[in-house]
Amino acid sequence: MIPVMEFRQFSEQQPAFRVLKPWWDVFTDYLSVVMLMIGVFGCTLQVMQDKIICLPQRVLLPPVNTSEVEVKSLLHLQSNMSAAPREMTGLKTDLDLQQYSFINQMCYEKALHWYAKYFPYLVLIHTLVFMVCSNFWFKFPGSSSKIEHFISMLGKCFDSPWTTRALSEVSGENPEEKDKKSITLRSNIAVSPGEGSLEKTQSLRSIPEKIVVDKPSASVLDKKEGEQAKALFEKVKKFRLHVEEGDILYLMYVRQTVFKVFKFLLIIAYNSSLVNKVRNRVHCVVEIQDMTGYTNFECNHTMAHLFSKLSYCYLCLVAVYGFTSLYTSYWLFYRSLKEYSFEYVRQETGINDIPDVKNDFAFMLHMIDQYDPLYSKRFAVFLSEVSENKLKQLNLNHEWTAEKLRQRLQTNGNNRLELQLFMLPGLPDTVFELTELQSLKLEIINNVTILASISQLENLQELSLYQCSLKLHTTATSFLKENLKVLRVKFDDNRELPNWMYGLRNLEELYLTGSLSPDASKNIVLESLRDMKCLKTLSLKSNLTKIPQSIVDVSSHLLRLYFHNDGTKLVMLNNLKKMTNLIELELVRCDLERIPHAIFSLTNLQELDLKENNLRSIEEIISFQHLRKLTCPQTVVQQHHVYPRAYQEAW
Repeated sequence: MIPVMEFRQFSEQQPAFRVLKPWWDVFTDYLSVVMLMIGVFGCTLQVMQDKIICLPQRVLLPPVNTSEVEVKSLLHLQSNMSAAPREMTGLKTDLDLQQYSFINQMCYEKALHWYAKYFPYLVLIHTLVFMVCSNFWFKFPGSSSKIEHFISMLGKCFDSPWTTRALSEVSGENPEEKDKKSITLRSNIAVSPGEGSLEKTQSLRSIPEKIVVDKPSASVLDKKEGEQAKALFEKVKKFRLHVEEGDILYLMYVRQTVFKVFKFLLIIAYNSSLVNKVRNRVHCVVEIQDMTGYTNFECNHTMAHLFSKLSYCYLCLVAVYGFTSLYTSYWLFYRSLKEYSFEYVRQETGINDIPDVKNDFAFMLHMIDQYDPLYSKRFAVFLSEVSENKLKQLNLNHEWTAEKLRQRLQTNGNNRLELQLFMLPGLPDTVFELTELQSLKLEIINNVTILASISQLENLQELSLYQCSLKLHTTATSFLKENLKVLRVKFDDNRELPNWMYGLRNLEELYLTGSLSPDASKNIVLESLRDMKCLKTLSLKSNLTKIPQSIVDVSSHLLRLYFHNDGTKLVMLNNLKKMTNLIELELVRCDLERIPHAIFSLTNLQELDLKENNLRSIEEIISFQHLRKLTCPQTVVQQHHVYPRAYQEAW
């Protein structure tokens, strides 16, 4: 016998690839194995047994009419006396066995129909073609490399502890809360109202105790596992960009399915018309009369009955195979397999930022769903930016411990204990464990999220945000409104200028550095500051052309105003007249050519700085006599372009 296992290399594949084989591919694989067994069995019978057995046949001419019967009967005796001895004797060679073997072979080649001769070989060849076609996309280099990478990442994502943790967090399964519930459950079962004297049975003792002991492992994620999950996020991101560019996997699967459908139609067509050619008795004519004395032979095809049954069985299997391929074709063309939506995953898990995918990436996920939708659900965690940010936060907490942060504490210029963090991927949660912290300075940190735990920093009074995008928890916003005294913000775009800033009612000092404009269509707008009831100092390093109206809203209690305009001409200064309580005023690099008249209305002004302007006149110098509280004449002008000595003498 020929072992079927010898042909398995035609369909052999990696065990991990089974996740990309839907039920119809698995079913057709089993059908292929059965058809392969039929082919191998038929070929084995062809090789090991006699194919055909022939016997000589005497041919008698039938009588033409009744009048010739007597003539034929008379001639019959004569023919027996002349021909019969010749047929019976023939040519004596003592090679009877060889003669009949020769006749059997000749009749097999000439008289037997080709379908009856080659049926098992056809079955074998067609089955091997089916098997190769079904697994070709697993072998082709252009597609197998993508599949191998995808399967490798899919398995790692499925088994990653971060996947379990992320899904448990979004589903609200907090391990600490579960432990508390378990303890409550145990106490309720152990001592019920009115049943205090009831002795606990084995079932009552075992269930709550088991719940308490079995703590979920999803809450534990060490540094190594966090780094592995971080690497998985990067791999998935790069793989998605690469695979979504093309659709070679989808096209190959469609083509091999269409090919199997056409092959099924071809096999059904010619097998149905030729299956009746498999017959037991075959008439054979061999011109070998000189040697054997006979020309006509009656032959028996020994495997005809078995081959006939096998052919009908094979046709049934091919029919089932073909209808399965037709269903696959319907599935391929009816559904939009080049787009995949994670809508059901977003609804089930609550991770709303999982993106939809397309092309080959989408097609492989559709195939995975036919195997087990759980794979797609767990894989989707690594497509979410929210999940990735949570993982980065966890890794950040592992790297920046509270002890390490305490070593970076320094005293700043305002004599406050300050922590400065620069270009980190986020804000470590361990920062909120530094209860002695008074000033927090963050520089070039994206996606900063301040949690409710900031309320632990009771001494925090100063916050500096330099090119940071910040998000606040509701509780954190309330805490900052009550406790924050000093805020410094350096921004390049609207995202870095926090909206919650305008509600800091206890804020005393505000320092803003960035591009501002009174026109919302042109640049970032400074909104109203009327809620800052305690604001005393305001510093703007920007490119304004006039004093914003929002500053006038705090004119009643604003004491210090600093303008650094970076060379942009400050034209409209009329709003200065309303700030009668100012004691310090700086108008630096505002491209002023004259001393603004509005300054002389500030009767409480004590310090004035107009350096790095373009002052060209001293006519207004006499009006300084109205500013009787002005105490720093040396800072009035530091003009190096025109009349520096004249200004000082006039003063």
